[in-house]
Amino acid sequence: MPRISVELEQFSYPDGTVALADIHLQVARGDFVGILGSNGSGKTTLLRIMDGLIKGYRGKVLLDGEDVTRLHPRDIYRKVGLVFQNPDDQLFASSVFEDTAFGPRNMGCAEPEVRGRVEEALASVDMAEYAGKGIQQLSYGQKKRVCIAGLLAMGHEILLLDEPTAGLDPMGEYRMMELLTRLNRDQGVTVVMATHSVDLVPIFLHRLHILSRGRLVRGGTPEEVFTAPEELENVKLRLPHIAELIYRLKHEEGVPFSRIPLTIGAARREIVEAMGR
Repeated sequence: MPRISVELEQFSYPDGTVALADIHLQVARGDFVGILGSNGSGKTTLLRIMDGLIKGYRGKVLLDGEDVTRLHPRDIYRKVGLVFQNPDDQLFASSVFEDTAFGPRNMGCAEPEVRGRVEEALASVDMAEYAGKGIQQLSYGQKKRVCIAGLLAMGHEILLLDEPTAGLDPMGEYRMMELLTRLNRDQGVTVVMATHSVDLVPIFLHRLHILSRGRLVRGGTPEEVFTAPEELENVKLRLPHIAELIYRLKHEEGVPFSRIPLTIGAARREIVEAMGR
């Protein structure tokens, strides 16, 4: 049974604009899934529907086989947590410890358990040494890590992340993706992230779905999804830079590459092999 199953016929905004339609998506336990789309494609709305924050749609969204519209919010939030794009919209306590502790306390945990949960969650996101720091003393990337810690402290097994690398410098982007990979691989956290960062996707994600104008137009592994720049251009996206280079060399310069690699390591092997032919 998938952890999350989305069979969405349609969701419209109050003014009648159709935001999402014909969405069929399943997320299995332990998946690391990306929803890739340009700004305005409906990524945030889809995450909020999966998290139970938005209702009033036609269709069905299941969490472990149960309709999220019939679940008490507490039952949803014990399993699923949404990390907003802007951490300042999510953090509100004075210190890192207090913000991370809010969820477990609200769940009724005794104070010793709260402390244990907070310490474990902060350690998971490499923020243990910042427990006593004020929120406003943190960098943007550190704030994003604290948001994730707050959800982990509540025992969330599924993280939904809205543009987790937005606003970070290149090294910050890579560290954030390494963190999510570690949580997914070592702790079994199921991760679904909305993003438009095509260069990071092939390195880290298991599966990828392209969302365009409120519809999923393609899904599969990154290798299956990233095929030709013309097709991605139609949905206002592009190939990863390394794949774009190899594609152009193959189709415009006649270099005999056997495939279009998506990472630097794979491109290096293709180049070495082509040079030996």
